[in-house]
Amino acid sequence: MVDIIETRYRIGGMDCAGCAAKIDRAVRRLPEVSDVNVSVASGTMRVKHRDKPGLDDALATAVTPLGYTIQPLNTVAKRERDSEDVPAPEPAGIGEKSDRTGPLHGDAYQPTNKQWYGTPKGRLTIACGIAVALAWAAGRLVPATAPWGFILAMAVGLIPIARRAISAARIGMPFTIETLMTIAAVGAIAINAAEEAAAVVFLFLVGELLEGVAAGRARASISDLTKLVPKTALVERNGRTAEVQADTLAVGDIILVRPGDRIPADGDIVEGDSAIDEAPVTGESTPKRKRVGDRAFAGTINQNNSLRLRVTAAAADNTIARIVKLVEEAHEAKAPTQRFIDQFSKYYTPAVLALGALVAIAPPLLTGAPWSPWIYKGLAILLIGCPCALVISTPAAIAAGLSNGARRGLLMKGGAVLENLRNVTTVAFDKTGTLTEGKPQVTDVISVDRSEGELLALAASLEAGSSHPLAKAILARASHDGIAPNAASNTGAIGGEGVVGTIDGREVFLGSPGAARKRAMLPDDLSARIGRLNDEGKTVSVLVVDKDVAGVIAMRDEPRADAVAGIAALNQMGIPAVMLTGDNTRTATAIAKSLAMEARAELLPEDKLRIVSELQSEGRTVAKVGDGINDAPALAAADVGIAMGGGSDVALETADAAVLHGRVRDVAAMIELSKRTMGNIWQNITIALGLKAVFLVTTLLGITGLWPAIMADTGATVLVTLNALRLLNPGRGEKEISS
Repeated sequence: MVDIIETRYRIGGMDCAGCAAKIDRAVRRLPEVSDVNVSVASGTMRVKHRDKPGLDDALATAVTPLGYTIQPLNTVAKRERDSEDVPAPEPAGIGEKSDRTGPLHGDAYQPTNKQWYGTPKGRLTIACGIAVALAWAAGRLVPATAPWGFILAMAVGLIPIARRAISAARIGMPFTIETLMTIAAVGAIAINAAEEAAAVVFLFLVGELLEGVAAGRARASISDLTKLVPKTALVERNGRTAEVQADTLAVGDIILVRPGDRIPADGDIVEGDSAIDEAPVTGESTPKRKRVGDRAFAGTINQNNSLRLRVTAAAADNTIARIVKLVEEAHEAKAPTQRFIDQFSKYYTPAVLALGALVAIAPPLLTGAPWSPWIYKGLAILLIGCPCALVISTPAAIAAGLSNGARRGLLMKGGAVLENLRNVTTVAFDKTGTLTEGKPQVTDVISVDRSEGELLALAASLEAGSSHPLAKAILARASHDGIAPNAASNTGAIGGEGVVGTIDGREVFLGSPGAARKRAMLPDDLSARIGRLNDEGKTVSVLVVDKDVAGVIAMRDEPRADAVAGIAALNQMGIPAVMLTGDNTRTATAIAKSLAMEARAELLPEDKLRIVSELQSEGRTVAKVGDGINDAPALAAADVGIAMGGGSDVALETADAAVLHGRVRDVAAMIELSKRTMGNIWQNITIALGLKAVFLVTTLLGITGLWPAIMADTGATVLVTLNALRLLNPGRGEKEISS
């Protein structure tokens, strides 16, 4: 038995999947390391290893020669494990509590406060650029010095590149971009093309630098989220208010949030009433009115009045931290397209070397053609064939797509999920808590011989102190209307009928229509009205005062405010929606009719699972959306399981994705984002391979040479990266769905 520790490191200079692969290979070779996860998106590495002194030095020795920097972030967890037989546990899921210590996940995304020109790649690029400029100037003044000047200028940039190529070869990766560049540059010197060799090396460094800048921008999109949470909070302890670090807040603490302040933690409002601007977290443009009992999210802005909140999640588990953590894990899960590209690139680079050698050697040997022009063309092919643009085409788009979704509360557990969402042809929704708010609301107050206010006051007086959902709905409506309950005496529940009590000397009963008929005569028109309310899926309670009907109160778990628009958006995309619920058929049919969707009711968890399987057997790709424990089997069986963010931890953990802010329209937005991301990936692949194909032909025809060749590779890399970064902004379809 040995101690297994998981430690996180920040990696500097890592810009693409190729970088991550080299780092992963180098670190896995260390005997004390049991597992490695490298995230290009966050610029971090997680290492599971035995508790052995000197590991940081060993990691630095393995990683630094490859051209990267490494800095410890924190030790995530320490567990006693058998290193050979028992794998270390996976990190906590989206719905689990974390046991990590030290800095939070978001800290990995914090900027290093260095501009591009202050980074090692930036300094090397500038130095090489200056050397090339000096060589050009010296060659103009003293032409005889030009070749040697350009050789020296080339060496400024090439020596670090060659060292990285040699280090990669030592860990079993001889076919890298650095290898192609080194061979091409040295070959150019051999055929007296020193000026072009120097320019090629400089342009390569510029391309790498641009990759780094683009990767930094993608990371900044997530670091912006971590900046939403204030550093300090006002906490009330022992009757005093003190300012403390927000990351020290514990569950149960009472915090004070003043008007204009950002909320420092997830919590329930225990005192106060205010409008809260949730735009930074949810994207909602209109502030929401929040009252006692409502949930407020870390990072949102309190606008009007002071609030007191009871903290419901520690800093490591608040809304923002969960988003960042899920994005980290998602970036580490490769999409099928990315896995194919990574596998393809393993054979692509050696093939490019072989093709370059064939072009350089075959024509002179077979036809007696001059050696120099064909060697020149072979070297150009090496540069054209550099796989940077191709390798980055998929992960850059996936990273941008996941980051876009995370900022809008659309969380997907990896590129495979993001890729699969575009194939969805049917969406199955749970009803309660998914399509609806999950709690009954008073929808109709029908008075017979007194005002609505009096009717609500009498009903609220009977229900005061009750924890029944229908009672809570009546009390919430009375509170909303500013109606204070009166004192009731002799109150009690009558099984299967309702509740009875005495108010101001009068006997008052509130219960089902059937029970009310035993106490009073219901007019025919009122009975017909009750029937219509029941047909709408509403629960009706009748209030009787001293054997006279005083009125009717109807309640229903109402659809979410955006449910109609959300289902309509799916229908417009040609994706039918079906409701799967355990509720009664009448209620389910009424709700489904209002949303223009099909309903299947009175289902057990195994029935929902069976229906999902039946839909799949019909050739449909099914997304299942739910929030409860009873949804977990169907979520797991569906092609894509989507959990509502306010749902149970079991649902959140089982699902492949989560709609963090509980908006039905976000399901359509998630599918639209998937389609846009996959379209972007194929655009990137077309750009990468298309430019290479064009320049391959022009090189063989003698139209273009080394300069255009490296521009083709660098240009393709820049175009692919810039195209992928467009995904950080919402597209037209996503804007329409979100509006």
